[in-house]
Amino acid sequence: MIDGTGTGGAETTTERRIVQRGLWFDELQTGVVYDHRPGRTMTEADNVLFTTLTMNTQPLHLDRAWSETTEFGEPLVNSMHTLSTLIGLSVSQLTLGTIVANLGFSEVSFPAPVRHGDTIYAETRVIEARASRSRPGQGIATFEHLARNQHGEVVAKAVRQVLMRSNPDADAATAEPGSAEAAS
Repeated sequence: MIDGTGTGGAETTTERRIVQRGLWFDELQTGVVYDHRPGRTMTEADNVLFTTLTMNTQPLHLDRAWSETTEFGEPLVNSMHTLSTLIGLSVSQLTLGTIVANLGFSEVSFPAPVRHGDTIYAETRVIEARASRSRPGQGIATFEHLARNQHGEVVAKAVRQVLMRSNPDADAATAEPGSAEAAS
């Protein structure tokens, strides 16, 4: 019988628990590439839902008959869905619970289309990280995100700046990420 504590009334010892989170700002290392797995297969249902939720009436995403008359010969996945998925794939590994805010995106491009049934895989390179001058205990990181399809072809690129929390348990407020001070 369980008594509401989940222990069945038996005495328990203190268990070590690990809660999934992203990296603290001071754990980031510039130049490192983080591969995000698993990938995400982009389905027609996902594409239609995202496209209609965002009020994007572009027939290239919604109208199969019309799309078949284009150079692509079929509907394509909405590029904003591709971008959102690219960023989403990075969250659990990099920023889950540690991000304060997205500060901006630059250099967004879609070198190749994503088609229904393609699986995209994401990777992120930390290209810059610096402690915030105005927000103690936080830092600004610049990420370069890439999405590749199942054939390794780059289908999306984006540079993103984020404001992140430093580890509240570490004395790293003045340490730059990747330095000996930040790692200790």
